[in-house]
Amino acid sequence: MALSRRQFIKLSVSTITVLSTGLPFETEKARAIGYDLKLRNATEYPSICHFCSGGCGIILHVRDEKLINLEGDPDHPTNKGSLCPKGVALGQVRENPNRILSPLYRPPGGKEWQPISWDAAIEKIANKIKTVRDTTWMKEASRTDSLGLLGSAELDNEECYIMTKFIRLMGSNYNEHQARV
Repeated sequence: MALSRRQFIKLSVSTITVLSTGLPFETEKARAIGYDLKLRNATEYPSICHFCSGGCGIILHVRDEKLINLEGDPDHPTNKGSLCPKGVALGQVRENPNRILSPLYRPPGGKEWQPISWDAAIEKIANKIKTVRDTTWMKEASRTDSLGLLGSAELDNEECYIMTKFIRLMGSNYNEHQARV
């Protein structure tokens, strides 16, 4: 259908006039129905965002063991339903196809990462920690300055307690947490 400029303006004005008179659309009701359809047969789980130490409340909707919706918890006192960009992107942590699920190792001088078993990775880390501790131990001070620990907001109180005990047993006082940095 070819319209002249004058016909286009007449059609636009008449369309705006009709729409401004208020057609019998109930937009709020339509939104609510769409929201209900999206979450049908999904299980709702209240949770806490783990990206920082703020402890914002989130609501997760899971269907068939897959996260289908994530939103801020409007009843949570910390965030009152809002989420920061990291919290909004939380769903990508589990469902991301690029997520690395096993340890990778790049040998000295190597250019490519190679997958290794968890047992091999733990063994390599333990050997490296022991080597560094043994070679840098200051006998007169009974400590080492070459080991440190940086905690994360993803750790709960019990994990932080265990890690603090671990780094002190290793002979280091360098224990820091991401929330303070």
